[in-house]
Order: sequence, then structure tokens, then C-alpha cells
Amino acid sequence: MGDEPGITRDRIYGDVEYRGKRFGLIDTGGIIPNDDALIPTEILKQAKIALEMASHILFVIDGRTEITSADRDLSKLLRTLGKPLTLVVNKIDAKVRENLVHEFYSLGLGDPAAVSAEHKLGIDELLSDVTEPFPKYDAEAEQAEEDGPQGKRIKVAIIGRPNVGKSTLLNALVGSERSIVSPVAGTTRDAVDESVVDGDTTYRFVDTAGIRRKGKTTEMTEKLAVIMARRNIRMANVALLVIDASEGVVGADATIAGYAHEEGRAVIVVVNKWDKMTDEKGKRAFTESVKDELKFLDYAPVIFASAKNGEGIRKIFTTIRRCYDNASKRVTTGELNRFMETVEFDGDTKVYYITQASMRPPTFLVFTDKAGQLHFSTERFLMNRLRERFGFEGTPIVIKTKRR
Repeated sequence: MGDEPGITRDRIYGDVEYRGKRFGLIDTGGIIPNDDALIPTEILKQAKIALEMASHILFVIDGRTEITSADRDLSKLLRTLGKPLTLVVNKIDAKVRENLVHEFYSLGLGDPAAVSAEHKLGIDELLSDVTEPFPKYDAEAEQAEEDGPQGKRIKVAIIGRPNVGKSTLLNALVGSERSIVSPVAGTTRDAVDESVVDGDTTYRFVDTAGIRRKGKTTEMTEKLAVIMARRNIRMANVALLVIDASEGVVGADATIAGYAHEEGRAVIVVVNKWDKMTDEKGKRAFTESVKDELKFLDYAPVIFASAKNGEGIRKIFTTIRRCYDNASKRVTTGELNRFMETVEFDGDTKVYYITQASMRPPTFLVFTDKAGQLHFSTERFLMNRLRERFGFEGTPIVIKTKRR
């Protein structure tokens, strides 16, 4: 990700295949035992969860620095786990530095593995040793598992400004403390994901780092967070745009919503921290303000929730499924052209027929008597009629034109 220390905070998951063996890799934040500060304490908490899950632990240490008291404390902590453990001495990228490896025997963790991650030296030997007891990958067994009782798989990106409650919402959705939560804005730096099976659907939630406006992203970590958040939006099926009820809709919310809209993702607006609002009748007024400020998201349903108290969580699941199904909807050409016979267009544009070209988002190809795109007002009129007739709640609609 970058050269600055402390960039990784939450647990980051990756799937790896090496010589016919597949396994999951978990990268934890830098662990500092016995540190009472909030973020190091939470990182240690998240790291302990990863350590409990692990079949093999790689303790990575900088080979160019002296052994510190924190290194010795962490060595003691890892030895108590009784799990296979390899001490990985990193940044050994030259013969002259190989002599530095010997001093790390004093940590009592057996033979150190000398590597240079940057130059990919020693990585093959390390992987070979670590994966030696791992079973071979069985593609047929995995496919059978994927085709089992869990039907649809929906990937959901949780997006929004820093400190609007995205991490708390993730924890509420998955029913566990999966992501670090603190009153410090911008605690989440990495994309954190977790899967939940609900009925016949598997939901994979990705909690992205809070996105600031471009002018506010000065640190390397902030810029990387924005890049990764936009990437996760692009890879998702549905985006949950989280808004702080106590602050209302602000300019940055519109910017972030625009990212999801431009990528053609289905979008649900989640108004979080609604428990702080005392006027229950204010939901209608707040919904209207959301529609006014985010006019391009007029198709997005608005859900009022309190991630802290668990309110509205059940409704989020059902709405995600509904919006995903709408984004995946296909309308036959026959149905579309019967529908078009009932639509009267203003102006001098003549529409001959229409067909659906693709889905997610639903994309329609309109054949007309003129080259170029439809006029904005005509395009908007057609989108509204399509929604009235076929639904498409929660998903943008794309109209493309072609001269017959």
C-alpha cells in the first residue's frame, strides 16, 4: 500500500493459490503489545481474532533494525498460542545483509526465513515451507459448495464520509465486532469485508475507508483510501451510502454518491444515527431533503437506521436483495415494444423500437430517426416511464441511442 508505518489497521483478507494449494491470507495491523492508546489497542484486538483463525503465523520483522522490547514481547505472546510459526526477516535484499539474520535466533522462534518482499527474494522458499502440510485444492468440491443451499451472492460496498458510522453498521450487519470503531474520524484505512448468509443469499459486505473531498486528501494513506474505496464501489453490486442523520446531507455525500452512480451500481441511502433524532415525523422531511440534494439518486430508497442500536438492520437486508434483483432484471424486447406503443414523446424525435442490451445496470438501446443522444428531458421522460412500468427501484438506468 505505501511506505508510511501504520497504514494497515484492520484485518485484510486475500485468497492465494500456490502450486495447486489454495489458502486465505490475513494481513493485520502492526501489533504493539501493552500499548494503552486507542488505535494500537484496537489493532491488537483485531489481530488476536486473526491469530485465533490462523493455521500458520508469519511473524514479520525488519531485518535492518535492532530487536526491540516490543519484538520480544510479541514473540512471547505468539509462542503461547502453540501454533505453527515462522519468523520472517524482511528487507534482506543483498548478500552482505544475510549476516544480520543470525541475531534473530535470540527471539527463540526457530530458524528465521530471510526474504525481501520488495524484490521477491526468498518468497518461493517461504511459501513452499509454509504450505507443505496444506491440502491440494479440489475445484469440484469448491464448486459444489458454491452451488449449495446459498443461492445468490451479493457484494455490498458500505460508502460514506469519515465517521458517519460505516464500521458500526458493518458490525451490526454481520453481528460481530468485525471492524474497528472509535470516535476518531478516519479510523478505517483499509477495505474490511465479511460474508453473511441470510436465507438463500450470501451478502459480502465491504466497509470502505471514509472518502474525503479531493482537496482534503493530503496524506498518502488518505489518497490510497480513496482509490481503494472507488475500486470497491466498482466491484460491488450494491452500494450503501451512509449519511449522518445529525448532520444531514452535505456536499461530500453528493460527491461520494456520484461515484456509485457513475459506476452504475444499485444504491441505497442509509440515514444512520437516527436514534439521536427526536422527531419521528421528520422522516418524510429528511427523505425530501435527500431527494433534493441528491437529485440524480431519485431511484435510491432511503432507510432510517441506528447501527449502534441495531434498528433498521433487517430492512437493509431485504432492500439490498430487492435492489439487486431490480438491477439484474431483464425485460424482453416484445414487452418493451408493447410498452413503447403506449408512450407519447414530445418534440420531433421518432422512436422506432427499444431493446435491453445488458443489466447491472439495466441498459437499453433505443433506435431513433436521428443520430446522437436523446435530449436530456426526453431521456429523463423515458427513464421515468420505464420505472413506472417495470420497477427498477434502487438501480440507475442507462439509455443509449442508435440511428436506424
